Amino acid sequence: DGTSERDAALAQLTAAGFAVSDATPWQQATPVLRGDFEADAAASTRFFALTQSLLQRLPAKPRREAAQALAALELLRSARAARERFLSLHAGSLYERLTAARSRFVLAQDLPDAAARLVPGLCPTPAQVAAEAAVRQGDKDGIEIDQSLLLAHVLAGEASGMHLCHAMLLPRAESLEQLRHLQASGSIDLGSALIEINGQASRVTLKNPKCLNAEDQQTIAAVEQAVDLALLDTRSGVAVLRGSAIDHPKYAGRRVFSSGINLTDLYHGKIPYLWYVRREMGFVNKLFRGLAYADRPADEVTGATLEKPWIAQLDTFAIGGGCQYLLATDYVVAGSDAYMTLPARKEGIVPGVANLRLTRFVGDRLARQLVMMERRLDCAS
Repeated sequence: DGTSERDAALAQLTAAGFAVSDATPWQQATPVLRGDFEADAAASTRFFALTQSLLQRLPAKPRREAAQALAALELLRSARAARERFLSLHAGSLYERLTAARSRFVLAQDLPDAAARLVPGLCPTPAQVAAEAAVRQGDKDGIEIDQSLLLAHVLAGEASGMHLCHAMLLPRAESLEQLRHLQASGSIDLGSALIEINGQASRVTLKNPKCLNAEDQQTIAAVEQAVDLALLDTRSGVAVLRGSAIDHPKYAGRRVFSSGINLTDLYHGKIPYLWYVRREMGFVNKLFRGLAYADRPADEVTGATLEKPWIAQLDTFAIGGGCQYLLATDYVVAGSDAYMTLPARKEGIVPGVANLRLTRFVGDRLARQLVMMERRLDCAS
């Protein structure tokens, strides 16, 4: 029951070296929510602050003794349970406040920071996220999970979820600024992506040659802008997606579509949680659904989007996220020696939306083999 759980929590904290005079006020501050946004936010913020002050007194995760590790887990668990309770009651009201009653758009990657300013402690601050980004993936406390709690509740609400999806389908402000330059010059090199207008086609080339055209924190903005520009340019009627030639000795001079997520960066904790959200709800969804208009709904029944057919040119291989791109395009032209794999499960992550989209192309049996058993799919098979 509740009493035994509270006693167990106190025992874990005192076993880790906290004084009863520190652990008891923290436990007593567990918010009892009444349904009033302002009062519940104040009570929750106080509890989050006390939790954070105790966590900061513990050593970093790799240096914690067993009792300290259990205490940290209890502190994190209790705070997340409080966040879940708050969001279950107030996610809709919170989103209305952050978007001025849905009169303005806030991107998914910006929403947690905005929420943390309105209800301190509900999501980690940018400084806290940056501090945890400095350690390996396995050495993190996982504070970005609190960002996912917020987005899960926002997306669960029909009005807030559709509004957030709409926001993510809008062209980026940087893309709108670059459109005139593209129309004047015919191409823009964005670093990790190249956009060119060639006759009736907008051509997007993925460029991360030292990493087999892998995806990471440095590529996401450039690829999204290139996708925006390919769709925005009215002179072309079709868009093409292709990988650049790469530097790796094994494939020197050959084009490679994409090797998916940068596993070195993943291991070292350099791929933040919001990267996945921005990728899936942003440019991958733009490949699939097109760009939204700010003044019109973006739903598939009554809404409108700016769309073009996408053709993917698959050279050499499309691994992981590269394969996920293909599932959002309309047509794939593959080299006879090219292949595809989806090894995300081995890395401990979900393969984007491939586990939902893949069945439409290859059926459920082969889809399970690709996702669960890392089967390689040769394009000429």
